[in-house]
Parts: sequence; structure tokens; C-alpha cells
Amino acid sequence: MLGGVAVLDGVGGLIAEIRLNVKTTHSERLMTATSQVLAQAGLDLAEIDVRIGMSTVKGLSYSTGRPMVTVPTLEAFAWNFPFSMHPVCLMLDARRGEVYSALFRWKDDCYVREIEETSIHPEKMLARLDGDVLFAGEGVTLYMDIIREKLGQRAWVAPPDKMVPAPSAIAMLGLRKALAGELTDPMDAVPFYIRRSEAEVKCGQSL
Repeated sequence: MLGGVAVLDGVGGLIAEIRLNVKTTHSERLMTATSQVLAQAGLDLAEIDVRIGMSTVKGLSYSTGRPMVTVPTLEAFAWNFPFSMHPVCLMLDARRGEVYSALFRWKDDCYVREIEETSIHPEKMLARLDGDVLFAGEGVTLYMDIIREKLGQRAWVAPPDKMVPAPSAIAMLGLRKALAGELTDPMDAVPFYIRRSEAEVKCGQSL
């Protein structure tokens, strides 16, 4: 599982960051990574605001009284590429021959959505794209042949170190949202799922 933890100061400066690519789940490593990154930063949990990691952060927000900010994965992923001259298309593997995808364009010092988050067959997503596009995400690696076939030289592919969301980019977007007052009550916070789970689909079919 891919994941990570980052600590930023109040003006967006990166203090410490840990990235994970391990076979265990996020829940098994998240608190250990959090403790490690706080130790590296020389900070205590009570000194920071928490931004991401739904279940864990809800618990931390309750226990510390610190504010909470939710950060959409694909939007945060786009922040791997600030000031990009090309729109950024993110593709994560959604299985069943689909990708979780969205398109963002850099405008006025931030990213704006040009295509909302969706679960879609890669060919259908590619058909919606015009001009040169920067691609990133594991779905890009899976469907590289299709991307090259459909877009040719118009397709720009991110380097390997930018092909997964960076914890620091997620933290930066979380900080921006917090400074803009976009806080979330932990009681109301729920994950945003682009597509229903297999269990939900089967349940609906059985009704």
C-alpha cells in the first residue's frame, strides 16, 4: 500500500516527510509513521493540526481538539505538479478495466477541475482530452499503450518519483483549505467514494 505522512509549518514550509510503499495496510503503519515524523520534526501531536487519513485523523481530532480538513486524493495528486503548463490527468487503477480519473488545470495559483473525479474506462477518458496533457498515476502505467495510441506526442508522462501522491502535496493542499476556513466537523466527515464498493453493488442486485 502507498501512503505517507508530512508535517508543514504555518506558511507551507516542509518540516518532515515519510513515504511508505509496503505490503501491510495503512492502518498498520500510519500511527508508527506519524510518531516517527513528529519525532523528526521535534513536535508533539498537540502542537499540530491534522488534515488527512479519515478514520485515524477523526480519532486524533477528537482526542486533541485540533481542527480537521479533508483532502480529495486526485486533487492533492495534481499538486505534485504546481505551475504545470499542461493540464494534469490523474489515473488510479480502479480494476474491472477502469481508472479513477480527473483532469486539473493550473490557474490563478491553484488547480481547478476541468473534469470531475470519475470511474471510467481509460479510452473514454482519453477521448475527452484536448491538446497536450501531463499524465500521472498507476493507471497510466497500466494503460500506457492505450495512452500512446490515442494521444501520441500529446501525452506527457510524469517521472517515476511523481507517479504517486506526495504526502507533502496533500499537506500543502490541506493547509490551504485550513487557512481558507474549509474545516470539517469530525462528526460529519465521511470518505468520498467515486464508485460503489463491490459489496454495495451486490447488495443492490439482491434487492
